Amino acid sequence: MKRSVLGLVCVLVMSLHASAQQDVQFSQYVFNGLTINPAYAGYKEDLYFNATYRQQWATFPGAPKTGTISLDGITNAPEERVGVGGQITWDKLGPQSSLSLTGSYAYRIPLDYDNEERLALGIGFALTQYSLDGTDYKYLDDNDPDIPLGKVTKWKPDASFGAYYSNPNTYVGLSVMNLFALPGSQKLIFGNGTTYTTLSKKRHIYLTAGTIWEVSESIALKPSILIKEDFLGPTSVDFNTFVFLSETVWAGLSYRTGMKLWNKEALQTSLNYSNALSLMLEVWATDQLRIGYSYDFNTNGVGKYQAGSHELSIGMLFRTKDREMPKMF
Repeated sequence: MKRSVLGLVCVLVMSLHASAQQDVQFSQYVFNGLTINPAYAGYKEDLYFNATYRQQWATFPGAPKTGTISLDGITNAPEERVGVGGQITWDKLGPQSSLSLTGSYAYRIPLDYDNEERLALGIGFALTQYSLDGTDYKYLDDNDPDIPLGKVTKWKPDASFGAYYSNPNTYVGLSVMNLFALPGSQKLIFGNGTTYTTLSKKRHIYLTAGTIWEVSESIALKPSILIKEDFLGPTSVDFNTFVFLSETVWAGLSYRTGMKLWNKEALQTSLNYSNALSLMLEVWATDQLRIGYSYDFNTNGVGKYQAGSHELSIGMLFRTKDREMPKMF
């Protein structure tokens, strides 16, 4: 019995370690690209507010909980070429937590006379507080030097860069997040000179692409893909498909998996690359208010020990000009 329990703990710890190699990701990222690309700032042109909360691996002790609030739009600069945005993100995993404050700036370059096709280049600056709460640990040895007696924190700056191409039917985005991340950055030295192992962000590259196919006046299909690379773990790939019904409801399906696109020396060959299957529903309660929910079924070894992942999002678009509301992207 003891061996079974010990084996289960080892499997779960390995799963948590693997997830720590990847940056925060939301299943409904397609409705708020600012979370993965600073060049998305001002994309909707009108002022856009988004709030998302994610409870991952429900019922699992110490499971990740993540929330984000963002606001972005375009300025009154000539020809509305400047997009700006701000974002607050909170993430907690067991005794580890982080709070990030991010500002984004995007310069939008028109590629046609009608200004329907454009390339945006963006940069983001962030300040993140990393925290480790020793009171959340359960340990056998008193006065363990690797465990703080209380809560310790450390602030670190960071930056990101991105490019975002879009036209009325297609988008392609490429971004590099956490530019200041360095090898071994999971170890943070706090003010008392003690080094603790805590969750800090790794450098990531995101590649996104999507398009819209109008099947009829009331039905449209929106396939998309997200590729996420952290240079350590398996390359994460999301395949998404949404159906847009009567200009009111988005119903979507997403499959997330890992791929070994090239040789990585530290990558274990026995890993289960399959990750999760997501069901998503987005409802436009009004022309300006979107309410979304997603549920993830885990398809890896952790799936049998928890009750899936829940994610709730709210998007509010504040119209500043008389133009068609961009519900497609």
